[in-house]
Amino acid sequence: MPVFPPIRTARLRAALLVPLLGLACVAHAQRGDLDRNDPLHQDVLGATLAGEFAVQAGRLDEAANWYLDAARQSDGDAGLAERATRIALLAGDDRRAAQALDLWRRNAPGSMPMLAAETTLSLRNGRDRAARRQLEALLRSGDPAGWRHAFTVLGGGARDQDQAARLLGQLVDSGAIPDVLQAWMAFGGLAQRLDRSDLTERILDNIVARFPGEPRVALLRASQLRETGRADEARQALVALGDAALIAPDLRLAIAGEYEALGDLADAERTMAMGPQDGRTYVLRASLLARAENKTALAALYEEVKAVALTPNPAQRLLLGQMAEYLEQYDEALEWYQTVPGGPERAQARLRGARVLHELDRKDDAWARLRELQSDGGADEDTRRNAYLLEAELRQQGNDPAELDVYNRGLAAMPDDPAVLYSRALMWERRDDIPRAEADLRRILAIDPENVAALNALGYTLADRTTRYTEALELIDRARVAEPDNAAIIDSYGWVLYRLGRNEDALVELRRAFSMMKDAEVAAHIGEVLWVMGRHDEARKYFDEARGIDPDNRSLIRALEKTGA
Repeated sequence: MPVFPPIRTARLRAALLVPLLGLACVAHAQRGDLDRNDPLHQDVLGATLAGEFAVQAGRLDEAANWYLDAARQSDGDAGLAERATRIALLAGDDRRAAQALDLWRRNAPGSMPMLAAETTLSLRNGRDRAARRQLEALLRSGDPAGWRHAFTVLGGGARDQDQAARLLGQLVDSGAIPDVLQAWMAFGGLAQRLDRSDLTERILDNIVARFPGEPRVALLRASQLRETGRADEARQALVALGDAALIAPDLRLAIAGEYEALGDLADAERTMAMGPQDGRTYVLRASLLARAENKTALAALYEEVKAVALTPNPAQRLLLGQMAEYLEQYDEALEWYQTVPGGPERAQARLRGARVLHELDRKDDAWARLRELQSDGGADEDTRRNAYLLEAELRQQGNDPAELDVYNRGLAAMPDDPAVLYSRALMWERRDDIPRAEADLRRILAIDPENVAALNALGYTLADRTTRYTEALELIDRARVAEPDNAAIIDSYGWVLYRLGRNEDALVELRRAFSMMKDAEVAAHIGEVLWVMGRHDEARKYFDEARGIDPDNRSLIRALEKTGA
């Protein structure tokens, strides 16, 4: 009969086991121990922990190896096989990805995520015929999620835009895309992202034939015409929609968004004015009129809202304050904000009131109002934090050196608050004090190792402002594991690949990021990579796009100085 240790001793041993096992796994992961005779490779828990520690260290190749071992020893755990596959794909380790995928296929045959990963691997290996068969299988599976997986794979798994466009064209020709409007619209949008106007037209022709009279089709056509520089034709397509904005709020918002993208702010506001109005539509209309500098129309809208709000509730009072602020009627705005009685609107009104005081050049009153919020024990934590962040923002706008003091006071009151630390790190980066920026971002990661924003920010900063490219890649890889389809992280990944001299790979990732997020910084990155590759005409096109989005973007300015473009 076994002799069991006393309960306390058993608990103590159990408590010590995990840290000791963790330390062992760290040691193995840190030295990249690939000795097949090591017992840790035959232990599911040990290999899994070692894999996770490797992920946390940003060494995805080692992580893929450990997770593959864990999957092999797990007796059919599809989850481990899936994680091994996904990490291997992110690491660019096609051999291990194939091995892990084989285990996944055996343990979860026919699952949509597995078929999508299989297709991604085929695309990565340049096996276009196999990829096409697999994409068609997803599209024709009858599973409502099938086309979504095919769309995600084609949009993010292809080696380059040409491969994605070629396969998408073949899928259209073969009739593989299901008769679902949302699917056709998604693939039409993908063709636009790939800068293939011919393919977009073919998809649009199919949509018109399959879904006659559908206003979203006309909306997609208008978007395609706009993106190919045919602005007048895009406007005609929007006009032809007539009263379609009355059909549904989301359609009204989309049509207004197209007018806004064309620079037709008055037409965007007119569209938002169609149909029932609420606080959100009034705010959007006021914002559009303010940007158009149409104070006459904005004043009329202000009077309209006041007329329908004879006994304004907190949300309406907040809205009226915002509209008065847009009209630069700051005294009136302040009055509205001060009369917001309570609830979440009250906190926002107090913050906006401080901003208005700053606009009125009553800076001392603004600082006093924010100090009052920062020390208000009855205010929630978000409100107090936002009071520090707003004060820092306003001081930054005025080049006030007291910005740093605000962050320091915020951290004294809210020790190690991630949002305040993150904002202070960005301040240090603007001031070219990279060591201090790094220290604040690392402090966030010490508290929350999974903080994706800090991982990406630190990785990008090291890639952009230092020569510690390997370390930067490890940090960005950790962020990629958490959010593989995040455009900002994809941009960071492309940028560190460029810094490592992998220009072709960098261009693929940066183009993918730009197709997902039309951002001046991403466009500037693409322009710089193209310039270094000697493709100056293409580079100028992207620099021009970046100027159109944000001519004062710091990355754009640095790229232009570096290249002389």
